[in-house]
Amino acid sequence: MAEITAGMVKELRERTDAPMMDCKKALTEAEGDMTRAEEILRVRFGNKASKAAGRVAAEGTVGIYISADGKLGSMVEVNCETDFVAKNDDFLALTRNLADLVANNNPADVEALSALKIGDATADEVRAQLVGKIGENMTVRRFVRVPAQGKLSSYVHGGKIGVLVDLVGGDEVLAKDIAMHIAAAKPKSLDASGVDAALIESERRVAIEKAKEAGKPETMLEKIAEGTVQKFLKDVTLLNQVFVKAEDGKQTIEQLLKSKGASVAGFTMYVVGEGIEKKVTDFAAEVAAAAKV
Repeated sequence: MAEITAGMVKELRERTDAPMMDCKKALTEAEGDMTRAEEILRVRFGNKASKAAGRVAAEGTVGIYISADGKLGSMVEVNCETDFVAKNDDFLALTRNLADLVANNNPADVEALSALKIGDATADEVRAQLVGKIGENMTVRRFVRVPAQGKLSSYVHGGKIGVLVDLVGGDEVLAKDIAMHIAAAKPKSLDASGVDAALIESERRVAIEKAKEAGKPETMLEKIAEGTVQKFLKDVTLLNQVFVKAEDGKQTIEQLLKSKGASVAGFTMYVVGEGIEKKVTDFAAEVAAAAKV
């Protein structure tokens, strides 16, 4: 049997917010498999145990560039240590410059982007100089470059959620509405074909285990699981989601697009810090510790 360490229990606790003893029991049952243990806790406590998937755990901002004709765009996420620095003018300027470099130079990765020039210095030298000036670490996390099939539109919410959407047909109002919807509803993909198979299988397993615990007969398990998976896919695919501004509360994005003679060729959404573990500072404890020195 796999050894269940205190560190593993702590990690699962941070992922799920489930009680410590339940985390240990789940890890024991899963023989140390963290993903399986998280699924067990979801069965026991519901979706509360999957909150880690959407937790924003680092500061920073998103920068977006779109060409004048809307045919080429880019988005970059740059992280820093505090929200205060995320609003700093020099930090925001660096982020915008990086987005411009991505669009116009098509770097292969973050390392290649860092080697490109902003004025007389490389992007990484500019970043390092800013780190020295502000006294806070900054890192370029990820970027995307998008040649559009239609025309690109964007939306940034509070500097923390960035969306690039490629709309074929329609107008600027529709494009902005779709981008804002994506930021609010956070779909995982355009349609079911883009959803990770592992996520679908996880939903299926959780549904079956919940049905078993509810005493459902074996003959009904697959049907229940399939219904759960289909509901999950409707919830996480853009075209199947109910438009956040739907007047009747029922119109889906697919129906909205059809009514406007438009389609979405693709979209990208960044949530700043998503999946990065954030250090939580206990200022009261720090003050108390300092007072004892």
